[in-house]
Amino acid sequence: MTHRILITGASGFVGSALVQLLERDHTECKVFAFGQGQGQKHVVDLQDMEAVDKAVREVQPSAVVHLAAVAMPAEANNAPRHAWNVNVMGTMNLAESVMRHTPQARFVYVGSSEAYGASFKSIDGPVTETAPLLPTTVYGATKAAADLMIGQLAYDGLRAVRFRPFNHTGPGQSDAYVVSAFARQVAEIVSGKKEPVIYAGNLEAKRDFLDVRDVVRAYAISATLDLDVDPDHVYNLASGQPRKIRTILDMLIAKSGIDIEVRVDPDKLRPNDIPLVWGDASKARGRLNWSPLVPIEQTITDIFGYWHQRCNAG
Repeated sequence: MTHRILITGASGFVGSALVQLLERDHTECKVFAFGQGQGQKHVVDLQDMEAVDKAVREVQPSAVVHLAAVAMPAEANNAPRHAWNVNVMGTMNLAESVMRHTPQARFVYVGSSEAYGASFKSIDGPVTETAPLLPTTVYGATKAAADLMIGQLAYDGLRAVRFRPFNHTGPGQSDAYVVSAFARQVAEIVSGKKEPVIYAGNLEAKRDFLDVRDVVRAYAISATLDLDVDPDHVYNLASGQPRKIRTILDMLIAKSGIDIEVRVDPDKLRPNDIPLVWGDASKARGRLNWSPLVPIEQTITDIFGYWHQRCNAG
């Protein structure tokens, strides 16, 4: 069987990794990559209901992996109405088009662990999929709202799988995210382009880090497996091993072989920062036979290598 997989947000960090994985390891798949990047073959504005409808009708996908979103929390904070329009109404446009034109298609919705928000403070231990969605940020709220909407549409017949991935990173990620930001600074110091000082925010916060290559493997599994119709197809993607931000930074500094000073920048401290974020992915292990395979050490090595190469190339 040839799978016809439509990917929104295909030009982004995660979307690009998913396209590469499918084209390399799933030759039975025909990939339709929709993104906003320069040179993209397929471009669609999720807020344009007619354009979304036309795309789904023409592609006739057997699966849709919905990654497109206002994904940077700072961007969502700066333009909340736009974030709600894209992340919620755009998701509704896409889901309704799938139900209208390809009702047998799998709909893979990529949410976020940020939807749990305040639940991390009240739950002792790693968060499971049954934890309340209590988002504390604009981004988390939009992802929680779309998550609940897709869950409701699953009762109306949408063949949905919902993911709540925890922090994931890897080579090629924007330096707007913490691990990539540190890696870039360390690479610039090694290349002699920056003084040996790194400015950081809260280094004591603990986060559950994953490699993007593990995360997209879960999306590929859900898009190609013949899963039953069940509104309970909602899965955390997590390592179950929270690490201090300081630990990640120390690993990167060790790669440099240089004595680098770390200074706390008050402007980088967030007033509502949650001290501990970690998840339980046993449901994904049991139902999807998924578990993270890439060691954190490999992830750190590859991210540093990516930025070191970029710095040397100018």
